[in-house]
Order: sequence, then C-alpha cells, then structure tokens
Amino acid sequence: MLNNFDYSTMQTGDIVVSACQELLEKNESRQELWGYVLRIENNSDERIRLMAKDVCITDAKGNSRHLPSFGFNGELPDLEPGECFEYEETAQLDGISAVIYGYCKAVTTKGKELNIKLPVLNLSSSKDISACLC
Repeated sequence: MLNNFDYSTMQTGDIVVSACQELLEKNESRQELWGYVLRIENNSDERIRLMAKDVCITDAKGNSRHLPSFGFNGELPDLEPGECFEYEETAQLDGISAVIYGYCKAVTTKGKELNIKLPVLNLSSSKDISACLC
C-alpha cells in the first residue's frame, strides 16, 4: 500500500493507478536518472490482464519521448478483483524536470479492452521510492 508520500493517482472505471518517483542519480552534465513505481489496483468485479503500457516523457524544454512496450518486464500480469500489481521503471532525463504520462492497456475475462490512464507524474524533486511499495 502506498504511504502518505507525494504520489499521484488516476482512476479509470474501477481501476486505480497510483505513482510515485525518486531521483536515483544526477551528474554534472545535468542528466538525471529517475525511478518510478506504478501501482495498479483492480477494484472491478472481474479479472483483468495487463497487456502493455504506453508512456510519454516530456522534459522542461518540450522534448518528448514516446515509450510503448508490450507487457511489464516480460510479464502479462493477471489481476483478480481486489488485487494490485506494482511495476518499477527508470527514466533518463537531460535537464532538471519532466513529466511522465500515458496509459496501460488491459483486457477483461470477457474480452473487453481497457485503456487505463496513468497519473501525470512530475519528475522534479526527490522522493523516497521505497516508501511507495505495497
């Protein structure tokens, strides 16, 4: 469960996604390595399978990177009603700040496709990522 640290939450139907971040590394050329955690909660009455994520990162200069991927580190997690899944990722930035946004794709046991919105995550200050975990 996420603790009372700064995090963002977005709800799409009965699916809730929470996110928090941590500055992992900063070097003298103003490049920063960020880590972030996505926690996806299935509050619906049926099982869902997480299929993909489609993430965009836009830095303070307006440069955007589109990062679609199938699965979550090679996994296609199934979430029963009431279950959650956590996913950790890193993002390399050239500059002092950026935002991450996008969505996850899922499918229900009845074959309905879901586009689950991710909360906008502002990468501009240090947070403790270890405090974000379930």
